[in-house]
Amino acid sequence: MCSSDLRSAQAAVAKTGTNPRYGMLIDLRRCIGCHACSVACKSEFDVPLGSTRSWVEYTEKGTYPNVKRSFLPRLCNHCTHPPCVDVCPVGATWKREEDGIVVVDPELCIGCGYCVLACPYDARFMNPVTKSADKCDFCLHRVSRGLVPSCVNTCMAEARIFGDLNDPESEISKKVATNPVTVLRQEMGTEPNVYYIEADHTDPRIPGERNEYIRVDTHRRKQERA
Repeated sequence: MCSSDLRSAQAAVAKTGTNPRYGMLIDLRRCIGCHACSVACKSEFDVPLGSTRSWVEYTEKGTYPNVKRSFLPRLCNHCTHPPCVDVCPVGATWKREEDGIVVVDPELCIGCGYCVLACPYDARFMNPVTKSADKCDFCLHRVSRGLVPSCVNTCMAEARIFGDLNDPESEISKKVATNPVTVLRQEMGTEPNVYYIEADHTDPRIPGERNEYIRVDTHRRKQERA
């Protein structure tokens, strides 16, 4: 979705009075693993070295000569049932009723780190500068002005689609409805609002998947995939 489409969608919401439910669809058929999304996020938020709000994992697997590499961009899933919200003792993180985006207020956060531990996707971190929890917020400052998130704007392959999942006419809703999409760690019951097309969910820690060569590079300090 381009910025003009997002502004049109927001105008439609204003007329109908129905709150949007923002989400993202990442089409791995188009992703080339260039990390432009990660760099854009770093630049947009001045993310400290060693920390990540958005990242891209590489998975290599197979048996020579049939070996392939796939990419898996990661970010906060803005879950319908976010466990991070439930554990915060001071209400510093919540899911916004007006658009479904999960946010953190650094002024309220006491830095206990409970939410970081509660997230099954390892999408949160303690910001060493602000001393508070930090994560992707779908570039709320941009979305509120009718712009798409920075990672979507910079994706040269147009692999990311952002929009209102409550609007059946939005690009993201149509794509989700017409493609076999998946989410990360569905078994956790969090109902993520970040969807993937043709994502490789290989986990080298699962015994049944060790019969072939598997290597996952997270491009983070934490080497294991969450």
